[in-house]
Amino acid sequence: MTRSGKPVVTITYCTGCNWLLRAGWMAQELLQTFQDQLGGVTLVPGDLGGIFEIHVDKELVWERKRDGGFPDVKELKTRVRGRINPEQDLGHLDRGKTGE
Repeated sequence: MTRSGKPVVTITYCTGCNWLLRAGWMAQELLQTFQDQLGGVTLVPGDLGGIFEIHVDKELVWERKRDGGFPDVKELKTRVRGRINPEQDLGHLDRGKTGE
């Protein structure tokens, strides 16, 4: 957590796999959705083959190998929301594909 008491998301990505753009896109999505609730999003270049991890503070919320690939934006935002503000409405992401 930052001095403001807001949680920080850390995305560690494999540099050898060229996953910087994917990590940057996910950081942008999180900052746009949770802009007033996050103390920041940090991108960390990792040198371990195939690493892609997302932490909220020190809690692991996504790990590429454990969770079977990369999260889609809905899953990512849902997991982060669960750690920082479970009551927050994610708008269209919380509605079904049928246009509920």
